[in-house]
Amino acid sequence: MTQTASSATSRSQAKADRRQSLLDAAARLFAEHGFAGVSMEDLGAAAGVSGPAVYRHFSGKQAVLGALLVGVSENLLAGGKQQIAAASDAQRALTGLVRFHVEFALQNPDVIRAQDRDLAQLTDSDRIAVRSLQRSYVELWVGVLCELVAEDVATLRVRAHAVFGLINSTPYSTRTHGVASRPPLRAVGSLLERMALAALLSA
Repeated sequence: MTQTASSATSRSQAKADRRQSLLDAAARLFAEHGFAGVSMEDLGAAAGVSGPAVYRHFSGKQAVLGALLVGVSENLLAGGKQQIAAASDAQRALTGLVRFHVEFALQNPDVIRAQDRDLAQLTDSDRIAVRSLQRSYVELWVGVLCELVAEDVATLRVRAHAVFGLINSTPYSTRTHGVASRPPLRAVGSLLERMALAALLSA
């Protein structure tokens, strides 16, 4: 690789890293203060860049929220497909999906909080994209459950959504506990996996 190409790659990586830092900061600030309570200057300060520099990556605050929520929905769908493709049977696929989603929820409670609170703040096109990706993700789970549980598809969707509610809400709610009484994330994850599988497969 030439020095010029190497420099271009380094600049491209640095730009991608700054963009991700802004998205991470946005998730945290939106979760804490809500979309309306955060400015572009707040995002820049939290990510360690000047307010005007934020506009080199995003056209505005709504674009930041869109990139955050569309991106995470795309990652969930891609990760769910990978879990199913790697599994040798439906039971292992379901276990993989549950573990994958629990890990996602434990690592991204701020994103989940921001989506619950501020989905309506998205542009119409981003909101449609998020909803479409989410429906596709749900159908991955329903397809696997159809092989394991003798229920109609509508009921299996209810099971899947109920489990998402359980998994998504728990990591954020544990933050309300004091640090000393807060359970370790590994213990929370193990409990959530057992509870989710029990709910999905119960007679």
